[in-house]
Amino acid sequence: MTTSTGTGKATGDGPDGDHAPHPSPPLPADPAAPETSPGASPATSPGTPPDTSPDAFAQDLLPTAKGASRGLLGSLLRPHTRAAWAAAVLLLLQQAAVQAGPLLVAFAIDHAVPALRADDHGPLIAVAAAYLLCASAAGGLQYVFVRLAARISQDVLLDLRGRIFRHGQALSLDFHERYTSGRLISRATTDVEALRELLSEGLQELISITLATVYITATLLYLDWGLGAAAVATAGPLYLLVRSFQRRSQRVYSVKSSAMAAVIVKFAETINGIRPVQAFRREQANDAAFARLNGRHERTNGDAVLEMARYVISSRLVANVAVAALVLWGAYRVASGSLALGVLAAAVLYLRRLYDPIDRLGMFLNSYQSAAASLGKIAGLLAQRPSVPEPTDPLPLPERSGALPGREVTFDGVRFSYRTGGEVLPRFDLTLAAGRTVAVVGSTGAGKSTLAKLLARFYDPSPSAPPHPGPEDLRTGSVRVDGVDLRDLSTADLRRAVVMVTQEAFLFSGTVAENIAIGRPDATREEVEQAARAIGAHDFIAALPDGYDTDVRRRGGRISAGQRQLVAFARALLADPSVLILDEATSSLDIPGERAVQHAMDTVLRGRTAVVIAHRLSTVETADRVLVMSAGRVVEDGTPAELIAGRGRFAELHQAWRESVV
Repeated sequence: MTTSTGTGKATGDGPDGDHAPHPSPPLPADPAAPETSPGASPATSPGTPPDTSPDAFAQDLLPTAKGASRGLLGSLLRPHTRAAWAAAVLLLLQQAAVQAGPLLVAFAIDHAVPALRADDHGPLIAVAAAYLLCASAAGGLQYVFVRLAARISQDVLLDLRGRIFRHGQALSLDFHERYTSGRLISRATTDVEALRELLSEGLQELISITLATVYITATLLYLDWGLGAAAVATAGPLYLLVRSFQRRSQRVYSVKSSAMAAVIVKFAETINGIRPVQAFRREQANDAAFARLNGRHERTNGDAVLEMARYVISSRLVANVAVAALVLWGAYRVASGSLALGVLAAAVLYLRRLYDPIDRLGMFLNSYQSAAASLGKIAGLLAQRPSVPEPTDPLPLPERSGALPGREVTFDGVRFSYRTGGEVLPRFDLTLAAGRTVAVVGSTGAGKSTLAKLLARFYDPSPSAPPHPGPEDLRTGSVRVDGVDLRDLSTADLRRAVVMVTQEAFLFSGTVAENIAIGRPDATREEVEQAARAIGAHDFIAALPDGYDTDVRRRGGRISAGQRQLVAFARALLADPSVLILDEATSSLDIPGERAVQHAMDTVLRGRTAVVIAHRLSTVETADRVLVMSAGRVVEDGTPAELIAGRGRFAELHQAWRESVV
């Protein structure tokens, strides 16, 4: 047995201890152990004070580079460039057909009607036929455009949702511990929906309004230079209204998107935790909290509606005053003979067509600001990079030296700190012999789970920056498997070599066989059943209504906690890893469940290098070696028998456990 107050550096192994299939009490809390935040990001150096700056993750304000939203939209539309140009040409032709109507009306008033008085029906029939042809062409072109635009829109949204889903899976654990699943859901649903509204409706409105404005302005100038110039002059006040609305609504929609995300986060949190909510009668408190968030969302929606109302009222006022003034001036000119009646009629029709879309422009700006705010948040999410990146030049693991699957694990000069500034591991050194089971015990905050996360490479060691660093202190430390740094292994090789089984055995919706096969997707049905038999799970699986084809439903709710844990062990055995991490895998089980899982553990651990994080001493006694941790250091190291025979902390814990089961 070794007892140390410094680093845990040892390579010794010992015989198995006696197996005791009784649940043991959890280890008592250590008042000297520092409290750490597992939800924080490992970004600070040892000795640095906690970061008290506002957390962008908590405020749903992920940093986004300037122009990132436009870049994202461009990358989404780039594969559809040809289709987009084709849609633009269709809309160009459609607008030409639509805007021909008032010109035909002017021709009818000034030429066809006088010809009809002279008993010449030809011009009027020609005008009617041309009007019918233009209307038919406009309708047909609109139909083709809508189909093509809808296809482009849906392909873009399909691509975007896929990017969000794939990127969310690729981001490291520290990101997901700080950025809630509710916000991710909001990005993939409400924010994508805002973009859908812009693509399917808003862009068509914008292009139509732009083309109509160009067509109408050119036609008015062609019909009468004075009326055309006066109509163009009214664009100044309307432009100022549009810019003012755009600035105000931009602020409103940014807040609105975050408010909606907060509602979804609270809703998801409450439903996922419905058991403790009902057990501790949190319904009223949750109702009050949800009402506050829902009220904030209501207010931001109301602000958006008010901004839209102000814009519509102001723009209509300007448009109506302009039309009235131009009609009055045109009437005086008709009366004086300087303007034809048909030209005035066409000009009035064009003016209405010019100003009526102002409301539609407001609707587009409404959709645009909503989509811009949503696209900014999506761009901020997609801009995040994994804190444990894939190596550019991965190295393979060496061939196994023996028949057993286990490999040697080395922690060399590893330091680790969370973003809050709490140092969890102050220069940690440890070697685990291949094929041995090492149990790690200690109070809450001792660094056990952090050790497991580093070995699974959910985190990388933190860079060290002491006040007066020496050459050795400038390293970040390394975690190695058979001499290969985990940072040099490809993710695929790492996940094949190192597998973790946690306290909560997560099962996906699907069959039992599918959940076991997650360990090795290419496994045959025979190999899946063989793994279940080896673990001792075959009997209960066979007794299910559809055996291995039984749907376990969401989170495995159709089977018990012990059965879910057995399925998780079968999954790990099928994966055949070299290193297995069990993070309190039996702490939530009753005595029969623990006995079944204990048998499964003996099977799956055989010959593998295993790190067992345990609170129950019955689990610890089966290990080859026990490490007792406190404040990120190994304070006791030895076989279970050696530590029990001593007078250290583990001996006290073992005595307390003995007394509790008598």
